[in-house]
Amino acid sequence: MASQSEVIDRLRATFRSGVTFPEQFRMTQLQNLLYLVEENEQLIQDALHKDLHKPKFESVLSEIQITLNDLYFAMENLRTWMQPEYNIGKNLATRMDDCFIRREPLGVVLIIGAWNYPLHLILLPLVAAIAAGNCAILKPSEICQATEQLLAELIPKYLSQDCYAVLCGGAEDTKSLLKNKFDHIFYTGSQVVARSILLAAAPHLTPVTLELGGKSPCFIYGHIDIQKAAKRLCWSKFFNTGQSCVAPDYVLCTAQTRDALLPALRETLRTFYGPDPGASLDMGRIVTPHHWRRLMDMLEKSKGKVVIGGESREEDRYIAPTVLVDVQESDALMQEEIFGPILPILTIESLEEGIDYINRQEKPLALYVFSDETSVVTTVLNNTSSGGFCGNDGIVHMALPGLPFGGVGKCVSDNVNKVVIIRRKALDMDLIMVPCHLPLPSRCQWDG
Repeated sequence: MASQSEVIDRLRATFRSGVTFPEQFRMTQLQNLLYLVEENEQLIQDALHKDLHKPKFESVLSEIQITLNDLYFAMENLRTWMQPEYNIGKNLATRMDDCFIRREPLGVVLIIGAWNYPLHLILLPLVAAIAAGNCAILKPSEICQATEQLLAELIPKYLSQDCYAVLCGGAEDTKSLLKNKFDHIFYTGSQVVARSILLAAAPHLTPVTLELGGKSPCFIYGHIDIQKAAKRLCWSKFFNTGQSCVAPDYVLCTAQTRDALLPALRETLRTFYGPDPGASLDMGRIVTPHHWRRLMDMLEKSKGKVVIGGESREEDRYIAPTVLVDVQESDALMQEEIFGPILPILTIESLEEGIDYINRQEKPLALYVFSDETSVVTTVLNNTSSGGFCGNDGIVHMALPGLPFGGVGKCVSDNVNKVVIIRRKALDMDLIMVPCHLPLPSRCQWDG
């Protein structure tokens, strides 16, 4: 087996040869990656179920289909992306000149994936790397070993081995890999690991893109269809067992709204998962015993009152969808991203108090507001800062490849984009139910 440095040298020599530059080569590799996903859908589902107990509908929706959508989007737009950009301003000295922007590949890029979506969080950056004409080394998460091994087996079969490689291993292997010089590093994961990646990249002045997490608030205020809000909140919070970087982390609402929301949440969770979520085929599991213990420690230290759920099983890493009330800002659940099926509800008395609470915290990766009052949604949007924003829905901004994705502050480095999706009340569709077997395009209407 070739060493890390030998693999990097091979890819760098390929890049210098210019093989990856032509449009036809890039298109062929994108098509081959498409075939990889389409022809191995069952193997992918099996690996995801083994690693995360991920239900079939979640695997299809959040891993397979989102990757295919991104591939279709890249293939449709590749030629346009490769064209020079001439629409730039000129001055008197250059008015007779040809001035344009040409986008060139960077070289050999390193993509370090995450365990919560072990397929799409490594393949989506790969799609971008291929479309840009780069060579790429993939480092899948070692926590999801079945998916890691499947990628290591399939990538060389479908893509050029001189241009793309998968390197497996644990934390020490990643540290060793980061000692090498890359032309760009893309990392999805925790802030702790992100700091070590930035330190490793600094001696080489390697540019780094970080996609990190944070505590994403869900603000429910004013007049609202509480049943619809409960369905969309449960969908976005408990999808993937709450192990999503953009999942609502906590709820802000008035006491009156909370009292109406709780029975709606109970009814919705029973509809989604039945009387015993632990026996439901649609309820996933926490990824490892360590992550399960971390969540249980937070729950046990919390001074909030459990009003829904709370059940757990260590033997299969199960935690029921759990809702707590009477949670304070100083609570154990409010000190870091939860990243699990636990939802604290904090009460506020006014719109201004809720906005002030959000602004006292680190800037969130995503912010969700539920209200039938347009003024409430726009007031929160205009007076807060976040990477993404959804009005009257949750996490749907992740599903559209044409929207930029990013964060601000500690959630991300490199490009900063604010994604805005506001659901028009006239286009509201009460179609959300877990398991959602509807195709994603039928899931919602968009307005961005």
